[in-house]
Amino acid sequence: MRGHAGANQVREHRRLAGFTQAQVAALVGVSRQSVVSIERGDYAPSVYLALRLARALDSSVEVLFPLGEESE
Repeated sequence: MRGHAGANQVREHRRLAGFTQAQVAALVGVSRQSVVSIERGDYAPSVYLALRLARALDSSVEVLFPLGEESE
């Protein structure tokens, strides 16, 4: 695992949806660099931002940010 915030599925779902990082950033109201940091797992988004990402990517928070074994 690369980052501190944990593995997530944001990059995969963004690509499946056909969006660039800049497009997702504009949809959810953050900078492109924030999207980069979230995708890398360097930054854990707030609940509000996670919900906005899920809506923009037609997914759910649970799918985008699955709990790892350390959380069980």
